[in-house]
Amino acid sequence: MAPACRPRRYHERVTTHEMNPWRRLSRRIAYRNPWIEVLHDEVVRPDGRSGIYGVVHFLHRAIGVVPLDTDTDRVLLVGQYRYPLDRYSWEVPEGGGGFDEDPEAAARRELTEETGYAGGKWRELWRGDLSNSVTDEVAIMFVATGLAVGPASPEGTEELATRWVPFDQAMRMIAAGEIRDAMSIIALQRLALERASGWSPKAQTSDAQEADGE
Repeated sequence: MAPACRPRRYHERVTTHEMNPWRRLSRRIAYRNPWIEVLHDEVVRPDGRSGIYGVVHFLHRAIGVVPLDTDTDRVLLVGQYRYPLDRYSWEVPEGGGGFDEDPEAAARRELTEETGYAGGKWRELWRGDLSNSVTDEVAIMFVATGLAVGPASPEGTEELATRWVPFDQAMRMIAAGEIRDAMSIIALQRLALERASGWSPKAQTSDAQEADGE
């Protein structure tokens, strides 16, 4: 008999042994601001004992984009001082988008606000969970090509620098620890894997069309 399955977020499915072994007895908001809630849960743990769990619930998705100049094979990075880390960070353009907002529209908005670039051709690159032992934050990343430059309008909390770097240099920056932002590393390495494997969105579309025609 096949394992029993139930639906999950993002159309995932899980087998019976992958189902939630935790039981929540109560939940309260310990702290809240416009961006996050810190939740305090009283739980029954998988081993049957009573316990607690603290969850940082994000009120927005994390979204971002790798701006790629295909003519020169360069990517656009944004530099800013990250307050929680107390140090400077080079990253791809990132921000937040509401759960009621189209992720690509949110990413386009953030890119224009931070860098002034807009338009172009976009595709979703990956989705993932960030720091999943503590938060429920979901990340959605895109890659964009054929962008046009315009005026930037960063928020008052952002003092930003921008630089175009060759794709290979961005990979060397990851190896050297000069790019440490998780979303940036995953997105850039995902592109590198696509290149190494010869995969392309056009090829995937062609394969899907051939399968539909069979």
